[in-house]
Amino acid sequence: MVGPKLDGAGIEKVKTLEKAQAQLQRVHGFVEHMAVAAKAMQPVGNYSTQVRRTAFPMVQLLKTQFGMIADQVNALLQVASRTGSDQIRVRSLRESVAQIRVQLELSVAKTVELHTDKGKDAETH
Repeated sequence: MVGPKLDGAGIEKVKTLEKAQAQLQRVHGFVEHMAVAAKAMQPVGNYSTQVRRTAFPMVQLLKTQFGMIADQVNALLQVASRTGSDQIRVRSLRESVAQIRVQLELSVAKTVELHTDKGKDAETH
């Protein structure tokens, strides 16, 4: 099945969002490793560093086209760098990852909706 035909800007935006989703998946993996370590009362500082290193490029990637999502990633970075209870930090990171994931999925759907080339679609049918 062939998907909708997107214009050039739509294709670039979707590529950016897909790259961000892949990076977010890596962040999510580190957050889950951090949760396991926190539950086992092991140090979580290394995972927090990994989350920050992995999430920071997402800010740069999303800043130009999707500034509000980049702001959410910045909020995730602030949560990752906090001190205090590891359990609360893990919970906050999980919530941040979930919010960013939803926003990325909504942005993909909205981009496809706005950048679908309806004129060419109608001509081919």
